[in-house]
Amino acid sequence: MRRYLRAAFILLIVLRYGLDDLFLRSFRRPLLARLAGVLSFGRDLRAPRGQRLRLALERLGPIFVKLGQVLSTRRDLLPPDVADELARLQDQVPPFAPAVAMATIERAFGRPVDEIFASFDREPVASASIAQVHFATLRLRNGDLRDVAVKVLRPGMLEVIEKDLDLMRLLAGWMERLSADARRLKPREVVWEFNKYLHDELDLLREAANAAQLRRNMVSLDLVMIPEMFWDFCHPEVIVMERMVGVPISQTQRLVEAGVDLRRLARDGVTIFFTQVFRDGFFHADMHPGNIQVSVAPGTVGRYISLDFGIIGTLTEFDKEYLAQNFTAFFRRDYKRVAELHIESGWVPAETRVDELESAIRAVCEPYFDRPLREISLGMVLMRLFQTSRRFHVEIQPQLVLLQKTLLNIEGLGRQLDPELDLWSTARPFLERWMMEQVGPQKLWAELKSQAPRYAKLLPDLPRLLHDYLRQHRGADDRRELRELLHEQRRTNRLLQTALYVGLGFALGLLAMLVVTRLA
Repeated sequence: MRRYLRAAFILLIVLRYGLDDLFLRSFRRPLLARLAGVLSFGRDLRAPRGQRLRLALERLGPIFVKLGQVLSTRRDLLPPDVADELARLQDQVPPFAPAVAMATIERAFGRPVDEIFASFDREPVASASIAQVHFATLRLRNGDLRDVAVKVLRPGMLEVIEKDLDLMRLLAGWMERLSADARRLKPREVVWEFNKYLHDELDLLREAANAAQLRRNMVSLDLVMIPEMFWDFCHPEVIVMERMVGVPISQTQRLVEAGVDLRRLARDGVTIFFTQVFRDGFFHADMHPGNIQVSVAPGTVGRYISLDFGIIGTLTEFDKEYLAQNFTAFFRRDYKRVAELHIESGWVPAETRVDELESAIRAVCEPYFDRPLREISLGMVLMRLFQTSRRFHVEIQPQLVLLQKTLLNIEGLGRQLDPELDLWSTARPFLERWMMEQVGPQKLWAELKSQAPRYAKLLPDLPRLLHDYLRQHRGADDRRELRELLHEQRRTNRLLQTALYVGLGFALGLLAMLVVTRLA
């Protein structure tokens, strides 16, 4: 019964904000457009379509707000006005009762709140659709006290999410069957992606693990502070972490008054992002201003503070190399190479003509390079590229969606701190240095060192393994081929040993010559 009532409420909101009108007009057929006009009679639908969609999602509740936020990252699929409006969605949710939060904590740890914490602030300092945060003072085993932040999962979320996701899957299937344009939006894939994000965020233990990994990765960079997790008090429904004290990055006047260099802060943000992406392949993918603060404490002034690690992006080695080559080609205005990379990676059909794709990419990017730095927006370039991609049936890879979203967030933060920030020139040296490390002698030497123990152990065992295999296979042809292989392997071993001895002798001889020269 509840499911039907929820479906009826959703239908009411759809009619209230004219989303049926948007859907019918998306078919671009005169008959359906006239039908939409008839159905809209008596309703005030003068507001822009993006605004109506945003308001409807806000009215439907936090799960649909989250869906709108995910959709706002797909600028390759949405019209610019709709994507811009969805990007304005704010996940402001009233907090749930403090008594409910305390009951969740006690159920998770099997102890009263007063035994775990020396003090616990009943009123939350932050509240979102998935969880809310309370400040507290934690009692450690050795008797010490630590100021902490306690994140508590909103109760009943799994049941609500599953019901709404069922309806979303049903609606996505209808859209794909009824509209070719809707099929390009891949609604079922978007819902599946949304389902994954939500379930990841519902497991706070996963968020704690993400934070710990980022903290280890970033410790050597000394540009960002990530809270320590107290693992004795981490649970899928509750996590306790170090309390971080800083100024929200959007409050630039307070930062200036505290002596923070905003231009350096902007450059540091770019460095942090590209380090996480291209060095680690593990990056904070929810870097909006609400999750980023800046320390103004003595000794750490000007360092970033990252919060909320429910959404993390990961990239494979192939993804990183491909992205670095694309960025580097863009910086060099090598549009032919960009087109070739798109075809090589399978982003566009193999039969696509390189010269046509190159010309389209050049038409998008070239006008921006000749503008003053403060007028160049990577976000604008990406949006134009996504519009152009429709002509060539470009398929934006799912693993790169979070990267696109985060890149736009980083640029927005950087421009807020330093309007003259040139993301292109700031990132170019980093990417070129990273590419050299991947294909240069340092990378080769590192690979040889990392693989040497494995091959050193494997080579002596190889004759025995081949001999055992030979005994198990009775065929004459197999035995002959394996004997030949064994012979070649032994010959190779002898050559390797000879080369090793020659190399060692050469190195010793060179060392002796240097010693004699120094003594002379």
